Amino acid sequence: MEIQKIHSIQEISKQYTTGDLPVLVLCSDAQQYICKYMRANATIAYKLACEYIGAVFAEAWKINTPPFALVQIHPQHWNALSASHNSSVPSIGFRKLDGVIDITPTSFSQVETSAGTLYQLMRIALFDFWIANEDRTYNNANLLYDVENAQLISIDYGGILNNVTFDFPLSQLTETDSILGADIFSHIIKSVSPKQLAAAATRLKKDYSQCINRSKRQVGLLENMPKEWAVPNIKVDTKVEELFSPEWISTTWENFVECLKSNSHYGK
Repeated sequence: MEIQKIHSIQEISKQYTTGDLPVLVLCSDAQQYICKYMRANATIAYKLACEYIGAVFAEAWKINTPPFALVQIHPQHWNALSASHNSSVPSIGFRKLDGVIDITPTSFSQVETSAGTLYQLMRIALFDFWIANEDRTYNNANLLYDVENAQLISIDYGGILNNVTFDFPLSQLTETDSILGADIFSHIIKSVSPKQLAAAATRLKKDYSQCINRSKRQVGLLENMPKEWAVPNIKVDTKVEELFSPEWISTTWENFVECLKSNSHYGK
């Protein structure tokens, strides 16, 4: 996998009102991207780094996630933007997908209840435990759903590493931090038999080590993170080392299983 580098070809067409105030822009590959960008606040650089790290590892885990790229938005294309920004620094953009819905407290019931969607959600939940993603919870699924293909799509990695904590060791998520405690999991699990759930957990345990190994092979891509973000390599390296420590990997699985038991009939 290579990190695509593209540039804007017209003015920003939309600014979203969510926390990071992302923007929608048409790029040189003829695709629209939802971009997050550098602003005056120094902590933004670390959030961009988390978006980058999360996207790289989500792809290594073979989780459905929008293709991403480093996007250079030309200075003249920022004219429609009201928020502060630094037009000389690359943004990180995720391709805008068509034919998908946002998973919300009112739309989760549209998700197909099957062994397939169960496994997709469990894999995403385990990924969150491993990468300490505190931003996919009961009220904030950060998921899209492709209705036609029955595919859950993971988005938004700005809250990984314990909500952008680079100065302290990783800590495990609690039950309330996990999508397994959300309505979408309850919705899917009610139509899945205990046997199907146990089979999904067994399959996921086998797949977990493969996901970790694929992630290790993608670590070199983190070196391509834009230098303009000025995130010290030592901080990134320290977090990566923690993620791949045997203790973190094993306790992550144990924590995931406990959360799974608390929110389902698994092991009962």
